[in-house]
Amino acid sequence: MVQCSWKWLAAAAAVVMLAVPARAEVKVGDAAPAFELPGSDGKTHKLADFAGKQAVVIAWYPKAFTGGCTNECKSLKENGAALKKLPVAYFTASCDDAETNKKFAESLGLDYPILSDPTRKLSDALGVTDEKQVRPRRWTFYIGKDGKILHIDKAVKTTSHGSDIAAKLKELGVTAP
Repeated sequence: MVQCSWKWLAAAAAVVMLAVPARAEVKVGDAAPAFELPGSDGKTHKLADFAGKQAVVIAWYPKAFTGGCTNECKSLKENGAALKKLPVAYFTASCDDAETNKKFAESLGLDYPILSDPTRKLSDALGVTDEKQVRPRRWTFYIGKDGKILHIDKAVKTTSHGSDIAAKLKELGVTAP
């Protein structure tokens, strides 16, 4: 009887695994998922608004008001002059709600918007979060003017991230006209 129960459990697990499609991780060259997210600046930011005009960088962080996330956001602010010379719209992003990110941005005096994705629609689509990873992984996505992923940085250094982004954009050919 025990043997029969284990066989049934294994068969049921196999059926469940077949019913849930495996999520393919977004890769360089893939079209970036469309998004429309609120920013800490009170505006709604859409990928479509930048199509054909600017590259887009989205630097995900796990949680507002924590040490690493604070360092990362400050690094982008400190390197704002270099980033603003490039044809790029850049954001940090988290799954925190819009009000939390607004307060976080204000506390740091940020001069760029933080995007909020509390429903995890975009973060799940990018693979930054999933059913096991509730808080976003610290990954940064570089999206070309054509809407395709140019690069994914999965080894972010929080204290130098702003200068690292500027350097990577130049390396990718995203330079001032």
